[in-house]
Amino acid sequence: MPKTISSSLKEVARYAAVSIATVSRVINADPKVKAETALAVQKAIKELGYRPNRVAQRLRATTARRRLVGLLIPDIRNPYYVDIIRGVEEYAYSQNTTVIIGNFSQDPSKEELYIDILRSESVDGLIVATTPSTEQKVEQLIEDGIPVVCIDRGLKSLKADVVKTDNELGAIMATTHLINLGHKRIAHIAGDLEIPTTHERIAGYKAALKKNKIKIDPTLIYSKKSDYESGVELTKKILSLKNRPTAVFTANNLLTLGALEVLHGHKIKIPKEMAIVGFDDVYWATSLNPALTAVKQFGYEMGQQAAELLYKRLANPQAPPTSFIIKPELMVRKSCGTR
Repeated sequence: MPKTISSSLKEVARYAAVSIATVSRVINADPKVKAETALAVQKAIKELGYRPNRVAQRLRATTARRRLVGLLIPDIRNPYYVDIIRGVEEYAYSQNTTVIIGNFSQDPSKEELYIDILRSESVDGLIVATTPSTEQKVEQLIEDGIPVVCIDRGLKSLKADVVKTDNELGAIMATTHLINLGHKRIAHIAGDLEIPTTHERIAGYKAALKKNKIKIDPTLIYSKKSDYESGVELTKKILSLKNRPTAVFTANNLLTLGALEVLHGHKIKIPKEMAIVGFDDVYWATSLNPALTAVKQFGYEMGQQAAELLYKRLANPQAPPTSFIIKPELMVRKSCGTR
């Protein structure tokens, strides 16, 4: 077979009839690998012309027994994910571990690319806010013996450790608070429908309306992407309605920022003419005028918990998957009015 510099770790594993994890162990000179297996892998590497990435090896070599883990997040512009990064990185550093961070910008193809890159870097494990389109790729990592922890999002068919917020409960809290203040026409600006958390928050919004015997109006539920630009676009649509809602519940802080810009641009008085509650509490929420009522997610703590779960998985690969569902908190301020 002709040599090719573009050969991947996966191709080497297939050629040697071993798992990708075994190839990684051979590359990193793991003494536990059987001699005949190591020889088969080395032969495959030579035949295919595979060049192991030396960056990961140098990172490990800087400190004795240093580990390397990957962290994939959907949108680094979102302060919530910045908190998660801090939590993961600080725990990892305390455990003599280096973190490689990939921001896939809610793009499944970019997420797949980062997964392949991190696999080629022979990471010891991966923490990922995965999407349905990459579920199969993440499952393959687990089958190949690479420890994976899902953060922020869980997938029903994916048997992996999960750390996430109780999104439905948070949406119930936000919507119920608005109802208790007398609002009956409440719009919901949801995120990307490809993301599991979007459906959970829509479900919580509907559950609160149903419990309070308020008819669910599909024309008051808007969704596009989970970004600032979508918040701007969807809020403009809400303001164009003949029978405007009196309140809006936004599904994340980027959507909230977009909504606030439009409301202020149209000189809509908050909360007198339009009350607003956001999902995600951020450090600048109290600096707004009026201060923003928001559902608080504990991103830093989630990052710490995810990193700890990954370490436990490294120590005990055969343990059953663990789920940590963290209860959010409603931070009541002035943007929706108060009793």
